[in-house]
Amino acid sequence: MSSFTIINCKTNCMKYLSFLCILPLFSVLISCGKDKDNGNNDSTPPTNLTLNAVVSTDNSGNVAFTASATNAVSYEFDFGNGIFQTSASGVLTYKYPSSGTYTVKVTAKSAGGQSISKSIQITVAVALTLVWSDEFDTPGAPNPAKWGYDLGAGGWGNNELQYYTNRLENSSVAGGTLKITAKAESFSGSNYTSARLLSKDKFSFKYGKVEARAKLPAGVGTWPAIWMLGSNIGTVSWPACGEIDIMEHRGSELNKIFGTLHYPGRSGGNADGTTTIISNASTEFHIYTMEWNASTIKIAVDNTVFFTYANTAASPFNQNFFLILNVAMGGNFGGAVDPAFSTAALEIDYIRVYQ
Repeated sequence: MSSFTIINCKTNCMKYLSFLCILPLFSVLISCGKDKDNGNNDSTPPTNLTLNAVVSTDNSGNVAFTASATNAVSYEFDFGNGIFQTSASGVLTYKYPSSGTYTVKVTAKSAGGQSISKSIQITVAVALTLVWSDEFDTPGAPNPAKWGYDLGAGGWGNNELQYYTNRLENSSVAGGTLKITAKAESFSGSNYTSARLLSKDKFSFKYGKVEARAKLPAGVGTWPAIWMLGSNIGTVSWPACGEIDIMEHRGSELNKIFGTLHYPGRSGGNADGTTTIISNASTEFHIYTMEWNASTIKIAVDNTVFFTYANTAASPFNQNFFLILNVAMGGNFGGAVDPAFSTAALEIDYIRVYQ
């Protein structure tokens, strides 16, 4: 045999042996591919989804959730208040910031991305903590650590008729209540005086409950209000800052209470709100409240909710707001003033903020 023949034989033998070595590996790869194609791990959606909730009875707002599903590798919880959370095990505890009834939705997902969902409804009770208040127990001028004043005439675009002052004649504490008094008198070119107190730059808050016990002034043309503005009003102006009117009343419609929100697209005469009728608004004290969180704003009188707003992340109601107390005269909302009007006061027993 020639040397060429020997070399050629060796070469062919080596190729043959290499092929025999590669063949088992190729078979393994084919086998793995077949196993993946025939398996259910990535292509089968979750099934048998269950969702259970245990609401804490200590008014803490804690709720323990347990979700379980066959073939699920993760669970996404929608707590019904704009908050979401993902859990690999399906077991978690969430603390609700405020009382309410919530629709909770869980979505179970497989490794391949398939999903199924289930919803339940829960009712949560949360004990709120008092974070700020004025009980108006110290006679004299309103507490300067808590209240400042807006001063001047015109009502900032509302065509109001009063001149706001910081005089004791227009705002003072006596007998356990704050009295904001509107008067028919000539003052700095206006025919009426009154006061507008605000907690701007002294106290503001995001989310919680405001409660005020108040007796409203009588007299056609009076326009008392307990309300709030977004703390960023100085940079974005109104209505982009948002406005929450917890209580407005006009003397021409005695006992009709207005609860209203102002924001871009819904402001001024196109504001978002409604009214309720109560008895003895100007002769007896009533409790005016506003409950506010990331999902809702609720306005009530004497614990009866009469207006609910569905809050969203796009609204201006997810930032700090400050409080305002005032009595306006006339203007776009108050209307014509009774020529016989002389004086009337908004009396506030207390105002409290809980979170």
